Amino acid sequence: MVRPFLFSQKQDPLNMNLTSNLLEMKKITLLLVACLLIASAGLQAQVASAPTSKPKDMAELGVQGGYLFVAGEIEREFGYAYGIHLRKATDYLFSLRLDLTMGKAEGQGKDGDDLWEFENNWTSGTVFGVFSLNSVRLDRPKKKVNLYAMVGGGVNSFETEFMTPGQTPNIPRKDIVERSTSPHIAAGAGIAFRLSNKINVGIEHQAFGLLGTRSDLLDGINREGSDGSRSVAGDILNWTSLQMNFNLGSPATRSEPLYWGSLGEDVMASIDDVKRRQDEALADTDQDGVIDAIDQEPNTPADVPVDTKGRTLDSDKDGVPDYKDVEPYYPPRAGERVNEDGVVVNPIGGGPNGGGVTEDRVQEMIDESLSKYGLTEPKSNVAEWFLPMIHFGVDSYQIKYSDYGTLASIARMMKSNEEMRLLIIGHTDQTGPEAYNENLSFQRSAAIANHLVKQHGIGRGRLVIQYKGQEEALVPAGGSFMNRRVEFSMAGPSDFEQDPPAGLNQREINGY
Repeated sequence: MVRPFLFSQKQDPLNMNLTSNLLEMKKITLLLVACLLIASAGLQAQVASAPTSKPKDMAELGVQGGYLFVAGEIEREFGYAYGIHLRKATDYLFSLRLDLTMGKAEGQGKDGDDLWEFENNWTSGTVFGVFSLNSVRLDRPKKKVNLYAMVGGGVNSFETEFMTPGQTPNIPRKDIVERSTSPHIAAGAGIAFRLSNKINVGIEHQAFGLLGTRSDLLDGINREGSDGSRSVAGDILNWTSLQMNFNLGSPATRSEPLYWGSLGEDVMASIDDVKRRQDEALADTDQDGVIDAIDQEPNTPADVPVDTKGRTLDSDKDGVPDYKDVEPYYPPRAGERVNEDGVVVNPIGGGPNGGGVTEDRVQEMIDESLSKYGLTEPKSNVAEWFLPMIHFGVDSYQIKYSDYGTLASIARMMKSNEEMRLLIIGHTDQTGPEAYNENLSFQRSAAIANHLVKQHGIGRGRLVIQYKGQEEALVPAGGSFMNRRVEFSMAGPSDFEQDPPAGLNQREINGY
């Protein structure tokens, strides 16, 4: 059977212009398909490198309808199509979609006085790979608009009823019916708008190109006529549609389809997880400045001084913690007992009534402790282990009222040892600029020295101020309470006072 053809090589100029326009339309459609195929390769590489963790998400069921037409040799008229699709995301960038489509396309044109007409009934099934084009953003976890492109392939069945012009001798005007089932490739692009976590709407365009020798029969015109003339190119079926899409599943157990999220959602979740793990690792439940991981007493009361392992300080080892002990640095001798305030209730020796702790007893306790460490000159060397640390608030060098008793005990010890020189060393935590922390360390040491001079009459020459930056942290946590401290030790002959840091004004320097 000789297939009919539209225009011979003797076309008039008007028909030649129509043919040229149709050719341009087909070129544009084919160029779109090629661009989408190239883009899909690049986007697939991004999918391979995207984060692999993802939540369970819903599938999408969509219904759509719109304008169907054939880009061929005959001028198109109004056509329509409708369909459904099912889409499931594999990750934030890529999803798979199955489309089922049915529709009718029509066309009519003239060559001089001759009328050409066709009607095409189309049914197809297509599997698309869909690429979300705006899922690579990291600055927001959810999108309100989803741009996407898709490429795929499938099979179709169509029936074209074609009416010839009837001008060929011995061939009257008649209907010719073409039926075909063939594979096709398809490409498309669209935009969807999120209305809620269950519904979105969109607009989309798809183009179908048939494979094989029957790719030019969508409008009934075969590629080549009996006299050797040819039609312009294979036909392209086009479909522009509106969509209403529904997410399947319960929002309580599944997230929205991943293409409504973004890579930023996964990245931010990973960052939050790292922060959570860090917070857990550096947690300090009782706020004593020692993290729970190494805190041997994780439930100490607030603002209670502890050692570097989080244990409540009991300097005189009498069983009463320092924060409750009225005499925190006077341990009882063998046979002596203390009450709940840390005061000896059955003193051995002492004053006329056998009560109190004499200066000789204090010196005796110091001598006993020094002898354990092989120190033979207790009069000129006071044990450093009797000297506690003083802690400060964040960004502060203000001495807490609760530490006044501790400083009073240190002052009493210095008055009992008139040759003693005290080394006062300030420290800071690891937050803030280094130069600022250096100033703060100096000011903390100076505040202690100023207090001992003004409140207890200790000579300024017996106090040696030194200060450290943030390099000698007790606890490896930037803002730890334990790092904001002043330490004390015996000043030796080689210990000297550091000059104030540059940048402090005279008032700040003379504050001590």
